[in-house]
Amino acid sequence: MFRFPLVGGVLVFFVLSCAPGQSQQRGLPQAAPSIDEGPETKQMKKAMERQRQKQRYEEMKRDSARLLELATELKQHVDQAGENVLSVDVIKRAEEMEKLARRVKENMRGE
Repeated sequence: MFRFPLVGGVLVFFVLSCAPGQSQQRGLPQAAPSIDEGPETKQMKKAMERQRQKQRYEEMKRDSARLLELATELKQHVDQAGENVLSVDVIKRAEEMEKLARRVKENMRGE
């Protein structure tokens, strides 16, 4: 007796929830509609990109100088220590060099 309205209500709810206009995922932000970029926006984007490139170059320059300094210090420590001695300081310098070298490499790639 009450089955038909209940089944019918569930069926109507299912059909309406799967309607073409209602098939969007909920809770996800939608992309803003594309707006034609004016010349000011393009110039601003170019200026921002130039600033990022300049900053990346300055970081590479600074990190490369530090890398050279660490390599020189590492060589001096290894020459002084002898063939059977390896200090913790030398290992720390080598690890710092590795991190700097990785960062310089990433900056060169533009990452």
